[in-house]
Amino acid sequence: MRVKWLKSKRGISPILATLLLIVIAVAAIVVTYAWIMMYIGTTTSRAEVFLEIDNVQFYGSPTNSAKNRTKISVRNKGTSDGTIIDIYIGQSSENLVKVTSSSDLGSGKTISGDGGTLDITVTWPNAFNDTWSSGVRYYFKVVPKEGEPTTRSFKAD
Repeated sequence: MRVKWLKSKRGISPILATLLLIVIAVAAIVVTYAWIMMYIGTTTSRAEVFLEIDNVQFYGSPTNSAKNRTKISVRNKGTSDGTIIDIYIGQSSENLVKVTSSSDLGSGKTISGDGGTLDITVTWPNAFNDTWSSGVRYYFKVVPKEGEPTTRSFKAD
């Protein structure tokens, strides 16, 4: 009796099997697309603050420690307002000294999005004998609260 029952069972038709495979593939594509769009959305929201150092002005002469300030001009090319929280100076891009405490940055300055600019005045730290040297290339790094930091070098005249 059992043998007769197994012989009477039939599998699904090839047409139904093809339709099931198509439905499974479409569902997998929809899930993958939704995940990718969610990932791209969160990644771009973090990149809405995009800083660029436009110019650096060295004040005074390198021998006059009373005039040991530098003005850093920063522009936000992103779409959202950002807050600058740290400034670094160094003679190479790998060897930077934090100078946030010797700047007019305080606990952070807000820079508006869509091309907003901000000037930050920095007093040179003890690591550089409180002043800059003429003819030396210095690296400046500006760190926002959100977004990527930016680094650019300028030669002191």
